[in-house]
Amino acid sequence: METTEKKKTNKKFLIILIVLVIIGGGYGIYKYMHSLAHETTDDAQVEKNMSPILPRVTGYITKIYVKDNDFVKKGDTLFTIDDKDYAVRVADAEAQLLAAQSNLEVAKADIGGAAAGVSVSEANILSSKGNIEAAKVRLWRANNDFERYQNLYNNRSITKQQFEQAQAAKQEAEAELKVLQQAQAASTSQRAASVSRSNVSNKQTEVAQANIKRAQAALDAAKLNLSYTVVTAAVDGQVSTIDIQPGQLVQPGQALFYILDNSNSWVVANFKETQVTKMKEGQKVIIVADAYPDVEFEGVVSSFSPATGARFSLLPPDNATGNFVKTVQRLPVRINLTDSNDKEKVKLLRSGMNVEVDVHLK
Repeated sequence: METTEKKKTNKKFLIILIVLVIIGGGYGIYKYMHSLAHETTDDAQVEKNMSPILPRVTGYITKIYVKDNDFVKKGDTLFTIDDKDYAVRVADAEAQLLAAQSNLEVAKADIGGAAAGVSVSEANILSSKGNIEAAKVRLWRANNDFERYQNLYNNRSITKQQFEQAQAAKQEAEAELKVLQQAQAASTSQRAASVSRSNVSNKQTEVAQANIKRAQAALDAAKLNLSYTVVTAAVDGQVSTIDIQPGQLVQPGQALFYILDNSNSWVVANFKETQVTKMKEGQKVIIVADAYPDVEFEGVVSSFSPATGARFSLLPPDNATGNFVKTVQRLPVRINLTDSNDKEKVKLLRSGMNVEVDVHLK
């Protein structure tokens, strides 16, 4: 009787063992066949574009228009900075521009006066030339008269008074010619001075024009800094935690918070280097997020990182130190979500969420 029961027990055990072996073998064959056409990893996270909010000017925050996790549109005001100092700088720049423009008008007026001076000098030179020619003719006639009167006086044909009159006329003509020549020289010098003044006026005009450009640039910069006191959203998205307060002093380039673009998501999966042998761009990928295990997202392999993740670390490993231990490295792979996914479900994905990816090699 006991022998019969032992045989039945052994028979049941054998059946169970055979069933387990068949199930285990089948599962092993399935996993082996699956591994030939798939590469999977759970070292993957959702990524989104993160736009940092960086003020461009120094100042104290006056008002904040958004709260934690608010959705914003491009151009929406996020917060404002006290603009009193920057408004004063704009007013000062405007005054500097007006002064520069006035200097230009003065320089232009100097050009007109200098040009008129050159014209007057040239007219005086021409007049002097004509007067000199006339004086030369009078001097020639006076010399001839003097020579004739001198011969007549030597012959006692005229009186001494007549001779002295001819001599005085000659000396008067010589003096007149000398005066006119000196006047011509003065007019020539005056013309040179007028030309020099005109050149200086032209240079002053160029300097005034340059000052206007510089003042205009300063005004534009002041207005630009004034506009920076109103900080707006650069993209559509959702803001992160708002860790600022009214009255807080902010500095240019200081990262205050972020705007995440929910319209564009992708996955970065870190595959072992031994897994990427058969992986190529364009291969289909099935993605399952840990937060939503019942929802499958479809994607494609977009690109491979040019280096392993360890190479981008602060202290990359150096195997030349003598303490070499071979470690399987992981290569970041970008996976883009396809347009066939439900957009509403894609919006559920948050940056940093863990996901599992299954790359279809065939």
